[in-house]
Amino acid sequence: MYGDSATIRKILTELGDTWAIVGLSTNQRRAAYGVAAVLQRFGKRIVPVHPKAETVHGERGYASLGAIPFPVDVVDVFVNSDLAGAVAQDAVTIGAKAVWYQLGVVDERAYGRTREAGLEMVMDRCPAIEIPLLG
Repeated sequence: MYGDSATIRKILTELGDTWAIVGLSTNQRRAAYGVAAVLQRFGKRIVPVHPKAETVHGERGYASLGAIPFPVDVVDVFVNSDLAGAVAQDAVTIGAKAVWYQLGVVDERAYGRTREAGLEMVMDRCPAIEIPLLG
């Protein structure tokens, strides 16, 4: 429902290769760290977004989506569901094309608002699992 195969394929193959990853830090034990590495291996440019604005996997980090000085195609969200709606709104504000909520991140109201704003959206899925399945 919130991640049909056509939408997943479109986000991963058609909407662009610059992925802002909200919640990505240098903490290698966090899922975001590994997912970012997989996205890079598949040709995506990752942009770490974390209050510490750390450089991760060789890419400069930013404290917020609004601080990124170039266009972002997809916003990949690794924050708790109760914070995810604000991130989706920020994605709309910066002109992203899609929002991807990671496994366990669900906000149905944010999904509706984001889709109404014209963005593609996936919830409760992981691009590191989905992208190798594309073939």
